Amino acid sequence: MTSTESITTSNAAHTPAAAGERADLLAMLAKHRHLLRFTTRDLTDDQATLRTTVSELCLGGLIKHVAAAERNWVDFILDGPAAMGDFTAMTEADWAQRADEFRMLPGDTLAGVLDHYAEVARRTDELVATLPDLDATQPLPKAPWFEPGEGWSARRVLMHIISETAQHAGHADIIRECLDGAKSMG
Repeated sequence: MTSTESITTSNAAHTPAAAGERADLLAMLAKHRHLLRFTTRDLTDDQATLRTTVSELCLGGLIKHVAAAERNWVDFILDGPAAMGDFTAMTEADWAQRADEFRMLPGDTLAGVLDHYAEVARRTDELVATLPDLDATQPLPKAPWFEPGEGWSARRVLMHIISETAQHAGHADIIRECLDGAKSMG
């Protein structure tokens, strides 16, 4: 499978049908996932590793990060804050490992990164379609950016995943345009 085929592969055949609000959430998430993946069309592995701005971000690394973040937030919906850990207790080595989510490492391929993202997306879509209650709330993990004792519902987590995916699709569009002039839209 080429990276372009990975970009356009649909998860619809593997995901239970959703209706109403759940269908709306999945449609919005699918739109932004598509835009993010589309920025990598026709690129080589080497091109996916290039930094085209002063930022540390590259296209392959952005997709790795979005996949990891989506996976972690879905784990949070299912298992609560323990799934994400205590950010206040992270060591320098933990932060360095987390930073590796933003870059292509030796052995990473664009096709592999896209395939992993597709699997994460399939799992998320299945959860959204089958979760008994979008109002189910978990306490947030300990982190300096969260209010102590605050909790998020599954719905709010899904909206966060959508907004993060959209934000990073925008980053990816800028990186791609600086790389070779290609645009996701327009």
